[in-house]
Amino acid sequence: MIHGEAAAAVGEAGRPRLRPGLGGGLLALGRALAFFGLLLTGAVLLVVVLAPVLLAALGLGQFLKYQLNHGLAFDSQDARDLLGLVLGLACCRFVLPAALLGTRRLAMLTRRLSARWCGVAIGEAYAPLPAHRGRLTRSGRLGYQQRMSWLLNDAGTWRDLLWLVVNVAAGWLLLAVPVTLCCVGAVTFIVPALGSQPLFRPLHGLSTPPAFPGNTPFVLFLIGVAMVGAGLWTGPLLLRGYGGLARLVLAPTGQAELALRVAQLTQTRRDTLDTGAAELRRIERDLHDGAQARLVAMGLALDAAGRLIDSDPAAARALLYEARDSSARALAELRDLVRGIHPPVLADRGLADAIRALALDSPLRARVTGSLPGRPPAPVESAAYFAVSELLANVAKHSGASAAEVDLRHSEGSLRISVSDDGAGGADPSRGTGISGIARRLSAFDGVVVVSSPAGGPTVVSLEMPCALS
Repeated sequence: MIHGEAAAAVGEAGRPRLRPGLGGGLLALGRALAFFGLLLTGAVLLVVVLAPVLLAALGLGQFLKYQLNHGLAFDSQDARDLLGLVLGLACCRFVLPAALLGTRRLAMLTRRLSARWCGVAIGEAYAPLPAHRGRLTRSGRLGYQQRMSWLLNDAGTWRDLLWLVVNVAAGWLLLAVPVTLCCVGAVTFIVPALGSQPLFRPLHGLSTPPAFPGNTPFVLFLIGVAMVGAGLWTGPLLLRGYGGLARLVLAPTGQAELALRVAQLTQTRRDTLDTGAAELRRIERDLHDGAQARLVAMGLALDAAGRLIDSDPAAARALLYEARDSSARALAELRDLVRGIHPPVLADRGLADAIRALALDSPLRARVTGSLPGRPPAPVESAAYFAVSELLANVAKHSGASAAEVDLRHSEGSLRISVSDDGAGGADPSRGTGISGIARRLSAFDGVVVVSSPAGGPTVVSLEMPCALS
């Protein structure tokens, strides 16, 4: 799986959670306001989704009701009802698909922010886009019926719509409580308390102090500080509760996750088999065109030398020298071939030293940072080694960089490697730069590739594979 521009594991996958306190509370308030913006966007989308359906249903109901009560006569009321029906159907045709896709994008953004900001990771499982089925438009996109069938038959779409309803009905409360406590405490109590002091006299009149017995500035200040403190302390907790509510609604069912996992394993198995078959064809081609040809030539030279050894010893000696050179070249090619299958330095010294050897052989200035306290399993080591080798080759060929850096480490049950360069950036996996092949290689180990390559650089490609070290 390839992720663009940004993103690593968050929340339960490694990002530290917010803790109650001044810094965490202020950060939680800012994130709560951002989530509140998403809530308002979701409310608008919910209206856009429901309005066409309600308008069409209302127009049809009014038209049928009027016809039943007044017969088949057509008048201005029928025209208004038909106009409402036509408007509703037109909105269902042109607006509803875009609104449903917008709802899906909003739910996916909520999942990412929940993991990153709330520390609550939420899985997603959507039905794949149908391919080579049904009618496609001339532009190659899905037709209306096929698109609506794909969206409405997907349980993920209904989870997303349910989240919009739950978010508007209850989610806002978790976001509003800490913000309200801080705002009310600051504006209603702290501002009037400070307004009586000469230094803060410009604040006087911004807020009228609440009337209750003993509302002295000191008491007001204590109440305000207590409310602001409560808001800052509860902010991270309620933000995590908001993430839990989102997971309760948006997380796919066990059956959906199982189906997604089966599909993923099927795809990775197919990719692994294809990669293995291609690797075997490459080995066969290299043996046929390289070492095998040299061994055949060496056999012919030895045969000719055997015929000439009595009649022309000098010519036989030259042929023997030629056969010796051919055997040395064949041995070198076989060593290169074995190194391409499983490098000896990787087997002898481990992944870290093997990557350092790659950096030394690179035409660029390549630096390796980090270390590994143990060795990953051999298949993971091999996949990581060849992935780094491919990335360094890409840097040398395509980036225009003068230096590269490889950082490798193992943390929280995952091997993490990042390859960065100071090149021109703009790396696109879809253009066949080798990153897609790396992603297919790592997908067999549940690995992911994260690419960040803005125009102008730098380019950072991060690899992550779950594994344990020996």
